[in-house]
Amino acid sequence: MQPHKSRYWLNANPDDPEEFRRQSAAVCDLYERAGQLAEQGIHVVCTDEKTGMQALERLHPDVPIGPGRVQGREFEYVRHGTLCLIANLEVWCGHVIAPSVGPTRTEVDFAAHVEQTVNTDPMAGWVFVVDNLDTHQSESLVLYAGRACGIDEDLGVKGKSGVLASKASRKEFLSDPSHRIRFAYTPRHCSWLNQVEIWFGILSRKLLRRASFASAEELKVKVLAFIDYFNRTMAKPIQWLYSPRPLKVSPSTG
Repeated sequence: MQPHKSRYWLNANPDDPEEFRRQSAAVCDLYERAGQLAEQGIHVVCTDEKTGMQALERLHPDVPIGPGRVQGREFEYVRHGTLCLIANLEVWCGHVIAPSVGPTRTEVDFAAHVEQTVNTDPMAGWVFVVDNLDTHQSESLVLYAGRACGIDEDLGVKGKSGVLASKASRKEFLSDPSHRIRFAYTPRHCSWLNQVEIWFGILSRKLLRRASFASAEELKVKVLAFIDYFNRTMAKPIQWLYSPRPLKVSPSTG
């Protein structure tokens, strides 16, 4: 028991448990089949934003760790702004591919990131596992996906008609399994089902938590350098253990 410790958590509390199981099962099935899909030329990537990465410069150097002494960190710092990282974790191999680092995370930023990612293998199939953020089911994303998939139909007018009429209609279009580029959505309040969140934790522990950055540009350079180092030395598939399905128990033969 450690009553002095706590951590935040978010209760999914699904209104429709069956729909929750259906959505989470679809995501977990993609993880299980990611290797087979890769052999068929289909990328399964987990995508999300890490926002508010602060470029903090400590005013004085750290005091290094030593016998009987923990590392000392200077309390005062200078702020040099914040950046947002949009990252893709390729499920079958654990590599982080086609990262985007910039000051904002608008719907245009996200659509441009998806286009940049697809351009790394433009003729392949792509499945992006994402949460339900508005930018992940936006007008910009629908228009890009329609062009990239060669869909000639009129997509309508945002808020008024057609595919663009509502978030629900845009989400249905973007998740259409017949499209070469499609999106698989985690259930509401279940971003923990997205494997890239695990990698964001690695980035925070290995780089962001202890570093000092003299500028936002230095922060960007070091984040991209860490991604390159991670892919060369640490990347491996995540051993995914969660399943929304109950365990199957064989009947006793005794």
